[in-house]
Amino acid sequence: MTRRSAATTGGSAATASEPSADLVLIGGSVLTMDEAGSRAEAVAVAGGRILAVGAQADIEPLIGANTRVIDLDGRALLPGINDSHLHAAWLGARWPHTFFGAPDPEVAAQLSGALAVDREARRAAILNAGRMLSELGITSYTEPGIGPGEDDGETGCFHSEVLDVYRELAAEGELQQRVTMLALYGVLDGPSDVETVLSGIRERAAAAPEPEPTWLNVPGVKIFGDLIPLSRQAWTDRAYDDGTHGDLLVNGDSIEQKAEGLAEMIRAAHAAGLQIGLHATGDRTIGLALDAIAEAAAQPGAPTSQQLGHVIIHGDLATSDQVRRMAKLGVWFNAQPGIATITGSWLASMMGADAAAEAWQFGAALDAGVLVLSSDAPVLHFDWRHWVAAAEERIVMMGGDASPEVASARLHRLLRAYTAVPAAQDRAASWKGTVEVGKVADLVVLARDPFEVGAEGLPEVPVDLTVLDGQVIFER
Repeated sequence: MTRRSAATTGGSAATASEPSADLVLIGGSVLTMDEAGSRAEAVAVAGGRILAVGAQADIEPLIGANTRVIDLDGRALLPGINDSHLHAAWLGARWPHTFFGAPDPEVAAQLSGALAVDREARRAAILNAGRMLSELGITSYTEPGIGPGEDDGETGCFHSEVLDVYRELAAEGELQQRVTMLALYGVLDGPSDVETVLSGIRERAAAAPEPEPTWLNVPGVKIFGDLIPLSRQAWTDRAYDDGTHGDLLVNGDSIEQKAEGLAEMIRAAHAAGLQIGLHATGDRTIGLALDAIAEAAAQPGAPTSQQLGHVIIHGDLATSDQVRRMAKLGVWFNAQPGIATITGSWLASMMGADAAAEAWQFGAALDAGVLVLSSDAPVLHFDWRHWVAAAEERIVMMGGDASPEVASARLHRLLRAYTAVPAAQDRAASWKGTVEVGKVADLVVLARDPFEVGAEGLPEVPVDLTVLDGQVIFER
Protein backbone atom coordinates (compact mmCIF):
# COMPACT_ATOMS: atom_id res chain seq x y z
CA MET A 1 0.00 0.00 0.00
CA THR A 2 1.52 3.29 -1.13
CA ARG A 3 -0.14 6.43 0.16
CA ARG A 4 -1.23 9.08 -2.30
CA SER A 5 -0.35 12.61 -1.36
CA ALA A 6 -3.08 15.19 -0.88
CA ALA A 7 -1.90 16.85 -4.07
CA THR A 8 -2.72 13.80 -6.17
CA THR A 9 -5.95 12.80 -4.45
CA GLY A 10 -8.72 13.87 -6.76
CA GLY A 11 -12.44 14.57 -6.80
CA SER A 12 -14.48 17.01 -8.88
CA ALA A 13 -16.27 19.92 -7.26
CA ALA A 14 -19.76 19.21 -5.97
CA THR A 15 -20.82 22.79 -6.75
CA ALA A 16 -19.03 25.89 -7.86
CA SER A 17 -18.54 26.98 -4.25
CA GLU A 18 -18.19 23.70 -2.35
CA PRO A 19 -15.32 21.22 -2.64
CA SER A 20 -16.15 17.62 -3.31
CA ALA A 21 -14.98 14.85 -1.03
CA ASP A 22 -12.66 12.03 -1.99
CA LEU A 23 -14.49 9.71 0.39
CA VAL A 24 -17.82 9.88 2.16
CA LEU A 25 -19.00 7.46 4.83
CA ILE A 26 -22.69 7.93 5.39
CA GLY A 27 -25.69 6.51 7.22
CA GLY A 28 -24.07 5.28 10.42
CA SER A 29 -23.27 6.13 14.01
CA VAL A 30 -20.21 8.37 13.94
CA LEU A 31 -18.64 8.29 17.40
CA THR A 32 -16.36 11.31 17.31
CA MET A 33 -14.63 10.39 20.62
CA ASP A 34 -14.52 14.01 21.70
CA GLU A 35 -14.89 14.60 25.43
CA ALA A 36 -18.61 15.30 25.14
CA GLY A 37 -19.33 12.01 23.37
CA SER A 38 -20.73 13.77 20.28
CA ARG A 39 -22.31 11.68 17.53
CA ALA A 40 -23.00 12.30 13.87
CA GLU A 41 -24.35 10.39 10.86
CA ALA A 42 -21.71 10.93 8.21
CA VAL A 43 -18.14 12.00 7.48
CA ALA A 44 -16.57 13.54 4.38
CA VAL A 45 -12.86 13.25 3.64
CA ALA A 46 -10.65 15.21 1.22
CA GLY A 47 -6.88 15.25 0.82
CA GLY A 48 -6.40 12.83 3.71
CA ARG A 49 -8.18 15.12 6.17
CA ILE A 50 -11.69 15.24 7.56
CA LEU A 51 -13.62 17.76 5.51
CA ALA A 52 -16.97 17.62 7.30
CA VAL A 53 -18.78 15.74 10.06
CA GLY A 54 -22.52 15.95 10.56
CA ALA A 55 -25.97 14.87 9.52
CA GLN A 56 -26.37 12.93 6.29
CA ALA A 57 -28.15 15.87 4.66
CA ASP A 58 -25.19 18.13 5.44
CA ILE A 59 -22.65 15.73 3.93
CA GLU A 60 -24.49 14.70 0.74
CA PRO A 61 -23.76 17.99 -1.11
CA LEU A 62 -20.04 17.13 -0.83
CA ILE A 63 -20.45 14.03 -2.99
CA GLY A 64 -18.94 14.61 -6.41
CA ALA A 65 -18.49 12.54 -9.53
CA ASN A 66 -15.26 10.97 -8.25
CA THR A 67 -16.26 10.59 -4.62
CA ARG A 68 -16.23 7.09 -3.20
CA VAL A 69 -19.35 6.66 -1.06
CA ILE A 70 -19.51 3.98 1.62
CA ASP A 71 -22.91 3.22 3.10
CA LEU A 72 -22.34 2.46 6.77
CA ASP A 73 -25.83 0.97 6.99
CA GLY A 74 -26.07 1.73 10.70
CA ARG A 75 -22.57 0.60 11.58
CA ALA A 76 -20.33 2.54 13.95
CA LEU A 77 -17.42 4.72 12.85
CA LEU A 78 -14.66 5.71 15.30
CA PRO A 79 -11.25 7.38 15.05
CA GLY A 80 -8.50 4.94 14.16
CA ILE A 81 -7.16 2.96 17.11
CA ASN A 82 -3.84 4.09 18.59
CA ASP A 83 -1.92 1.30 20.35
CA SER A 84 0.47 3.41 22.37
CA HIS A 85 2.80 0.62 23.52
CA LEU A 86 3.42 -2.01 20.87
CA HIS A 87 6.68 -3.53 19.61
CA ALA A 88 5.81 -3.79 15.92
CA ALA A 89 9.11 -5.11 14.56
CA TRP A 90 9.21 -7.75 17.29
CA LEU A 91 5.54 -8.57 16.74
CA GLY A 92 5.97 -8.98 13.01
CA ALA A 93 8.97 -11.26 13.51
CA ARG A 94 7.42 -13.41 16.27
CA TRP A 95 3.80 -13.70 15.16
CA PRO A 96 1.75 -15.70 16.12
CA HIS A 97 3.97 -16.58 19.08
CA THR A 98 2.87 -14.10 21.74
CA PHE A 99 4.20 -14.61 25.25
CA PHE A 100 0.72 -14.95 26.76
CA GLY A 101 -2.16 -16.61 24.94
CA ALA A 102 -0.07 -18.09 22.12
CA PRO A 103 -1.74 -20.76 19.96
CA ASP A 104 1.20 -23.08 20.75
CA PRO A 105 2.65 -22.11 24.15
CA GLU A 106 5.52 -24.58 23.90
CA VAL A 107 6.76 -23.11 20.65
CA ALA A 108 6.30 -19.59 21.98
CA ALA A 109 8.31 -20.40 25.10
CA GLN A 110 11.16 -21.88 23.08
CA LEU A 111 11.32 -19.16 20.43
CA SER A 112 14.57 -17.31 21.04
CA GLY A 113 17.64 -16.05 19.26
CA ALA A 114 17.83 -13.79 16.24
CA LEU A 115 14.46 -13.07 14.65
CA ALA A 116 15.30 -10.09 12.43
CA VAL A 117 18.99 -10.13 11.67
CA ASP A 118 19.23 -7.75 8.72
CA ARG A 119 17.52 -4.81 7.03
CA GLU A 120 15.39 -7.00 4.78
CA ALA A 121 14.07 -9.05 7.71
CA ARG A 122 13.36 -5.92 9.75
CA ARG A 123 11.47 -4.35 6.88
CA ALA A 124 9.44 -7.54 6.39
CA ALA A 125 8.62 -7.70 10.11
CA ILE A 126 7.37 -4.11 10.21
CA LEU A 127 5.25 -4.59 7.10
CA ASN A 128 3.87 -7.87 8.43
CA ALA A 129 2.85 -6.20 11.68
CA GLY A 130 1.37 -3.25 9.82
CA ARG A 131 -0.86 -5.46 7.72
CA MET A 132 -2.18 -7.33 10.77
CA LEU A 133 -2.74 -4.14 12.76
CA SER A 134 -4.69 -2.53 9.93
CA GLU A 135 -7.10 -5.47 9.99
CA LEU A 136 -8.08 -4.45 13.53
CA GLY A 137 -8.45 -0.75 12.79
CA ILE A 138 -5.11 0.27 14.34
CA THR A 139 -3.84 3.35 12.51
CA SER A 140 -1.19 4.58 14.99
CA TYR A 141 1.19 2.95 17.42
CA THR A 142 4.18 3.68 19.62
CA GLU A 143 7.31 1.57 19.12
CA PRO A 144 8.71 2.02 22.64
CA GLY A 145 12.44 1.40 22.53
CA ILE A 146 14.58 1.18 19.41
CA GLY A 147 18.23 2.13 19.38
CA PRO A 148 21.90 1.48 19.95
CA GLY A 149 21.39 0.07 23.43
CA GLU A 150 20.06 -3.06 21.69
CA ASP A 151 22.45 -3.21 18.72
CA ASP A 152 23.90 -6.36 20.29
CA GLY A 153 20.49 -7.61 21.42
CA GLU A 154 19.47 -11.20 20.85
CA THR A 155 16.41 -10.75 18.63
CA GLY A 156 17.59 -7.97 16.33
CA CYS A 157 14.11 -6.44 16.56
CA PHE A 158 15.24 -3.42 18.60
CA HIS A 159 18.44 -2.64 16.65
CA SER A 160 19.05 0.99 15.72
CA GLU A 161 18.71 0.01 12.06
CA VAL A 162 14.99 -0.52 12.72
CA LEU A 163 14.65 3.27 12.91
CA ASP A 164 16.36 3.55 9.54
CA VAL A 165 13.87 1.07 8.09
CA TYR A 166 10.96 3.08 9.49
CA ARG A 167 12.43 6.19 7.88
CA GLU A 168 12.72 4.37 4.59
CA LEU A 169 9.11 3.18 4.74
CA ALA A 170 7.87 6.64 5.70
CA ALA A 171 9.72 8.22 2.77
CA GLU A 172 8.27 5.62 0.40
CA GLY A 173 4.73 6.11 1.67
CA GLU A 174 4.61 2.47 2.72
CA LEU A 175 3.87 2.79 6.43
CA GLN A 176 0.51 1.28 7.30
CA GLN A 177 0.28 3.16 10.59
CA ARG A 178 1.54 6.44 12.00
CA VAL A 179 4.50 5.65 14.25
CA THR A 180 5.81 7.29 17.39
CA MET A 181 9.15 5.91 18.58
CA LEU A 182 11.19 6.19 21.76
CA ALA A 183 14.97 5.91 21.42
CA LEU A 184 16.69 3.26 23.55
CA TYR A 185 20.24 3.75 24.84
CA GLY A 186 20.19 1.29 27.71
CA VAL A 187 19.64 -2.43 27.24
CA LEU A 188 16.22 -4.03 27.02
CA ASP A 189 15.01 -5.42 30.36
CA GLY A 190 18.51 -5.14 31.84
CA PRO A 191 20.59 -2.80 33.98
CA SER A 192 21.55 0.43 32.22
CA ASP A 193 24.82 2.28 32.56
CA VAL A 194 24.04 5.83 33.66
CA GLU A 195 26.75 7.54 31.62
CA THR A 196 25.78 5.62 28.49
CA VAL A 197 22.16 6.70 28.82
CA LEU A 198 23.12 10.31 29.58
CA SER A 199 25.28 10.36 26.45
CA GLY A 200 22.34 8.98 24.47
CA ILE A 201 20.04 11.66 25.86
CA ARG A 202 22.43 14.33 24.62
CA GLU A 203 22.58 12.63 21.22
CA ARG A 204 18.80 12.42 20.93
CA ALA A 205 18.32 16.04 22.03
CA ALA A 206 20.70 17.18 19.27
CA ALA A 207 19.09 15.03 16.56
CA ALA A 208 17.22 16.67 13.72
CA PRO A 209 13.44 16.22 13.67
CA GLU A 210 12.01 13.58 11.36
CA PRO A 211 10.99 14.97 7.94
CA GLU A 212 7.40 13.67 8.13
CA PRO A 213 6.51 13.78 11.84
CA THR A 214 2.84 12.96 11.20
CA TRP A 215 4.08 9.55 9.98
CA LEU A 216 7.22 8.98 12.04
CA ASN A 217 8.20 10.93 15.13
CA VAL A 218 10.86 10.33 17.80
CA PRO A 219 9.94 12.67 20.67
CA GLY A 220 11.99 11.08 23.44
CA VAL A 221 13.66 8.16 25.13
CA LYS A 222 12.77 4.85 26.75
CA ILE A 223 14.31 4.26 30.18
CA PHE A 224 14.04 1.06 32.20
CA GLY A 225 13.37 1.70 35.88
CA ASP A 226 12.68 -1.81 37.10
CA LEU A 227 11.30 -5.12 35.87
CA ILE A 228 8.02 -6.83 36.77
CA PRO A 229 6.53 -8.13 40.02
CA LEU A 230 6.37 -11.69 38.66
CA SER A 231 10.17 -11.81 38.58
CA ARG A 232 10.36 -10.17 42.04
CA GLN A 233 12.25 -7.34 40.37
CA ALA A 234 9.78 -4.49 40.67
CA TRP A 235 11.04 -2.16 43.40
CA THR A 236 8.32 -2.18 46.03
CA ASP A 237 7.37 -1.06 49.51
CA ARG A 238 5.64 -4.38 50.19
CA ALA A 239 7.89 -7.40 50.49
CA TYR A 240 7.66 -10.38 48.18
CA ASP A 241 7.09 -13.87 49.56
CA ASP A 242 10.86 -14.31 49.92
CA GLY A 243 11.24 -11.13 51.97
CA THR A 244 12.87 -9.06 49.23
CA HIS A 245 11.70 -5.74 47.79
CA GLY A 246 12.99 -5.94 44.23
CA ASP A 247 15.61 -3.78 42.55
CA LEU A 248 16.27 -1.10 39.95
CA LEU A 249 17.60 -1.66 36.42
CA VAL A 250 20.53 0.69 36.89
CA ASN A 251 24.17 -0.20 37.41
CA GLY A 252 25.32 0.65 40.92
CA ASP A 253 26.79 -0.75 44.11
CA SER A 254 23.77 -0.02 46.31
CA ILE A 255 20.08 0.63 45.91
CA GLU A 256 20.70 4.26 46.90
CA GLN A 257 23.29 4.67 44.15
CA LYS A 258 20.96 3.03 41.63
CA ALA A 259 18.08 5.29 42.69
CA GLU A 260 20.19 8.40 42.22
CA GLY A 261 21.33 7.13 38.82
CA LEU A 262 17.73 6.64 37.67
CA ALA A 263 16.74 10.06 38.98
CA GLU A 264 19.71 11.61 37.16
CA MET A 265 18.63 10.05 33.86
CA ILE A 266 15.08 11.34 34.32
CA ARG A 267 16.22 14.84 35.21
CA ALA A 268 18.60 14.95 32.24
CA ALA A 269 15.97 13.83 29.73
CA HIS A 270 13.50 16.38 31.05
CA ALA A 271 16.08 19.19 30.94
CA ALA A 272 16.83 18.21 27.33
CA GLY A 273 13.16 18.62 26.41
CA LEU A 274 12.62 14.92 25.71
CA GLN A 275 9.56 12.86 26.48
CA ILE A 276 10.36 10.00 28.85
CA GLY A 277 8.76 6.58 28.55
CA LEU A 278 9.70 4.93 31.83
CA HIS A 279 9.26 1.19 32.27
CA ALA A 280 8.21 1.16 35.93
CA THR A 281 6.01 -1.32 37.75
CA GLY A 282 6.94 -1.04 41.42
CA ASP A 283 5.44 1.66 43.63
CA ARG A 284 8.87 2.74 44.92
CA THR A 285 10.18 3.13 41.38
CA ILE A 286 7.13 5.14 40.37
CA GLY A 287 7.42 7.37 43.43
CA LEU A 288 11.09 8.03 42.68
CA ALA A 289 10.25 8.88 39.07
CA LEU A 290 7.50 11.33 39.99
CA ASP A 291 9.82 13.03 42.48
CA ALA A 292 12.53 13.36 39.82
CA ILE A 293 10.09 14.73 37.24
CA ALA A 294 8.74 17.29 39.71
CA GLU A 295 12.29 18.32 40.62
CA ALA A 296 13.32 18.67 36.97
CA ALA A 297 10.23 20.70 36.09
CA ALA A 298 10.88 23.06 39.00
CA GLN A 299 14.25 24.19 37.63
CA PRO A 300 14.36 27.75 36.25
CA GLY A 301 13.58 27.80 32.53
CA ALA A 302 12.72 24.09 32.39
CA PRO A 303 9.71 22.89 30.40
CA THR A 304 6.73 21.73 32.39
CA SER A 305 6.03 18.02 32.65
CA GLN A 306 2.70 18.68 30.94
CA GLN A 307 4.54 20.04 27.90
CA LEU A 308 6.75 16.96 27.60
CA GLY A 309 4.06 14.39 28.40
CA HIS A 310 6.16 11.81 30.23
CA VAL A 311 4.75 8.29 30.48
CA ILE A 312 4.82 5.70 33.26
CA ILE A 313 4.72 2.45 31.29
CA HIS A 314 2.94 -0.52 32.91
CA GLY A 315 2.62 0.96 36.42
CA ASP A 316 1.31 -2.32 37.85
CA LEU A 317 1.76 -1.40 41.52
CA ALA A 318 1.13 2.34 41.30
CA THR A 319 -1.01 3.50 44.21
CA SER A 320 -4.14 5.57 43.77
CA ASP A 321 -2.31 8.52 45.36
CA GLN A 322 0.49 8.16 42.82
CA VAL A 323 -2.03 8.08 39.99
CA ARG A 324 -3.58 11.33 41.21
CA ARG A 325 -0.10 12.84 41.43
CA MET A 326 0.52 11.81 37.81
CA ALA A 327 -2.52 13.89 36.85
CA LYS A 328 -1.17 16.94 38.69
CA LEU A 329 2.21 16.56 37.00
CA GLY A 330 0.79 15.82 33.54
CA VAL A 331 2.27 12.31 33.43
CA TRP A 332 0.46 9.54 31.52
CA PHE A 333 -0.24 6.08 32.95
CA ASN A 334 0.14 3.63 30.05
CA ALA A 335 -1.36 0.29 31.08
CA GLN A 336 -2.07 -3.13 29.61
CA PRO A 337 -5.29 -4.58 31.08
CA GLY A 338 -4.50 -8.04 29.72
CA ILE A 339 -1.56 -8.29 32.11
CA ALA A 340 -3.90 -7.76 35.06
CA THR A 341 -6.27 -10.43 33.77
CA ILE A 342 -3.56 -12.99 33.15
CA THR A 343 -1.19 -12.43 36.06
CA GLY A 344 -3.42 -11.29 38.92
CA SER A 345 -3.42 -14.66 40.67
CA TRP A 346 0.36 -14.95 40.29
CA LEU A 347 0.81 -11.56 41.93
CA ALA A 348 -1.43 -12.64 44.82
CA SER A 349 0.71 -15.71 45.38
CA MET A 350 3.92 -13.65 45.45
CA MET A 351 2.83 -10.52 47.32
CA GLY A 352 -0.44 -11.43 48.97
CA ALA A 353 -4.12 -10.93 48.21
CA ASP A 354 -4.12 -7.33 49.43
CA ALA A 355 -1.36 -6.32 47.03
CA ALA A 356 -3.13 -8.00 44.12
CA ALA A 357 -6.43 -6.34 45.03
CA GLU A 358 -4.82 -2.88 45.01
CA ALA A 359 -2.76 -3.32 41.83
CA TRP A 360 -3.60 -2.05 38.35
CA GLN A 361 -5.43 1.13 39.35
CA PHE A 362 -7.28 1.58 36.05
CA GLY A 363 -10.34 3.14 37.65
CA ALA A 364 -8.32 5.75 39.52
CA ALA A 365 -6.31 6.50 36.38
CA LEU A 366 -9.47 6.81 34.27
CA ASP A 367 -11.02 9.18 36.80
CA ALA A 368 -7.80 11.20 36.91
CA GLY A 369 -7.75 11.49 33.13
CA VAL A 370 -4.33 9.88 32.68
CA LEU A 371 -5.19 6.33 31.62
CA VAL A 372 -3.81 5.25 28.24
CA LEU A 373 -4.58 1.68 27.14
CA SER A 374 -2.23 -0.46 25.06
CA SER A 375 -1.39 -4.08 24.30
CA ASP A 376 2.39 -4.51 24.69
CA ALA A 377 2.22 -6.90 21.73
CA PRO A 378 3.78 -9.41 21.22
CA VAL A 379 3.74 -9.94 24.99
CA LEU A 380 -0.02 -10.04 24.45
CA HIS A 381 -2.25 -10.06 21.37
CA PHE A 382 -2.85 -6.64 19.82
CA ASP A 383 -6.66 -7.01 19.79
CA TRP A 384 -7.70 -3.79 21.52
CA ARG A 385 -11.32 -4.92 21.81
CA HIS A 386 -10.30 -7.54 24.39
CA TRP A 387 -8.27 -5.05 26.40
CA VAL A 388 -11.09 -2.51 26.59
CA ALA A 389 -13.24 -5.33 27.97
CA ALA A 390 -10.48 -6.39 30.37
CA ALA A 391 -10.10 -2.84 31.68
CA GLU A 392 -13.83 -2.66 32.37
CA GLU A 393 -13.72 -6.02 34.13
CA ARG A 394 -10.84 -4.89 36.35
CA ILE A 395 -12.50 -1.60 37.26
CA VAL A 396 -15.75 -3.33 38.26
CA MET A 397 -13.79 -5.98 40.17
CA MET A 398 -12.18 -3.17 42.20
CA GLY A 399 -15.55 -1.68 43.13
CA GLY A 400 -16.49 0.37 40.09
CA ASP A 401 -20.17 1.09 39.53
CA ALA A 402 -21.57 -1.52 37.11
CA SER A 403 -24.94 0.17 36.52
CA PRO A 404 -25.80 0.51 32.80
CA GLU A 405 -25.66 4.30 32.75
CA VAL A 406 -22.29 4.49 34.49
CA ALA A 407 -20.86 1.60 32.46
CA SER A 408 -21.88 3.33 29.23
CA ALA A 409 -20.20 6.58 30.25
CA ARG A 410 -17.12 4.61 31.29
CA LEU A 411 -17.03 2.79 27.94
CA HIS A 412 -16.80 6.17 26.23
CA ARG A 413 -13.76 7.02 28.34
CA LEU A 414 -12.18 3.60 27.79
CA LEU A 415 -12.57 3.97 24.02
CA ARG A 416 -11.00 7.41 24.29
CA ALA A 417 -8.11 5.73 26.11
CA TYR A 418 -7.39 3.89 22.85
CA THR A 419 -8.00 6.88 20.52
CA ALA A 420 -8.03 10.48 21.74
CA VAL A 421 -5.90 10.07 24.86
CA PRO A 422 -2.98 8.26 23.21
CA ALA A 423 -3.03 11.00 20.58
CA ALA A 424 -2.44 13.40 23.46
CA GLN A 425 0.35 11.12 24.74
CA ASP A 426 1.85 11.41 21.24
CA ARG A 427 1.56 15.21 21.57
CA ALA A 428 -0.60 15.03 18.46
CA ALA A 429 -4.09 15.74 19.80
CA SER A 430 -4.39 18.80 17.58
CA TRP A 431 -4.40 16.69 14.41
CA LYS A 432 -5.45 13.12 15.24
CA GLY A 433 -7.40 11.01 17.73
CA THR A 434 -10.96 12.25 17.20
CA VAL A 435 -13.35 12.54 14.24
CA GLU A 436 -13.28 16.31 13.83
CA VAL A 437 -12.92 18.67 10.89
CA GLY A 438 -9.30 19.27 9.94
CA LYS A 439 -7.90 16.17 11.60
CA VAL A 440 -6.35 13.30 9.68
CA ALA A 441 -8.85 10.86 8.23
CA ASP A 442 -7.77 7.78 10.18
CA LEU A 443 -10.97 5.85 10.86
CA VAL A 444 -12.30 2.44 11.81
CA VAL A 445 -15.74 1.02 11.08
CA LEU A 446 -17.21 -1.58 13.45
CA ALA A 447 -20.03 -3.92 12.51
CA ARG A 448 -22.04 -2.77 15.52
CA ASP A 449 -22.25 0.20 17.81
CA PRO A 450 -20.11 -0.67 20.86
CA PHE A 451 -22.60 1.04 23.15
CA GLU A 452 -25.23 -1.49 22.11
CA VAL A 453 -23.12 -4.43 23.29
CA GLY A 454 -21.12 -2.85 26.12
CA ALA A 455 -17.45 -3.37 26.90
CA GLU A 456 -17.98 -7.07 27.61
CA GLY A 457 -19.50 -7.60 24.15
CA LEU A 458 -16.93 -5.55 22.25
CA PRO A 459 -14.52 -8.47 21.51
CA GLU A 460 -17.23 -10.10 19.39
CA VAL A 461 -17.85 -7.02 17.23
CA PRO A 462 -16.03 -7.38 13.88
CA VAL A 463 -13.83 -4.65 12.45
CA ASP A 464 -15.29 -4.04 8.99
CA LEU A 465 -13.12 -1.31 7.52
CA THR A 466 -9.99 0.75 8.19
CA VAL A 467 -9.21 4.13 6.66
CA LEU A 468 -5.71 5.61 6.88
CA ASP A 469 -4.99 9.12 5.64
CA GLY A 470 -8.29 9.09 3.78
CA GLN A 471 -7.68 5.79 1.99
CA VAL A 472 -9.39 2.48 2.66
CA ILE A 473 -6.58 0.07 3.53
CA PHE A 474 -8.67 -2.81 4.88
CA GLU A 475 -12.16 -4.12 4.17
CA ARG A 476 -13.57 -7.26 5.75
